[in-house]
Amino acid sequence: MRTDYPEKYKVMGLKIAYYRKMAGFTQEVFAEKIGRSVNFLAQVEGTGTIRGVSLETLFKMADVLGIPASKLLEDD
Repeated sequence: MRTDYPEKYKVMGLKIAYYRKMAGFTQEVFAEKIGRSVNFLAQVEGTGTIRGVSLETLFKMADVLGIPASKLLEDD
């Protein structure tokens, strides 16, 4: 995927992984809850790949994690 914002994708992926772990979900369980594959989630969370996420998926992730979607996009 070509993007002008590779670091933002990496940071978002790391935040998804952080909040997922804080919620006590494995990648397998979380992927099932959001209706996506483990491979998809691994690509999103991985720092070696750039994988986009639709807003629908982002909102679903936030809902399952019990956090506002903005938490996954904020610059800290």
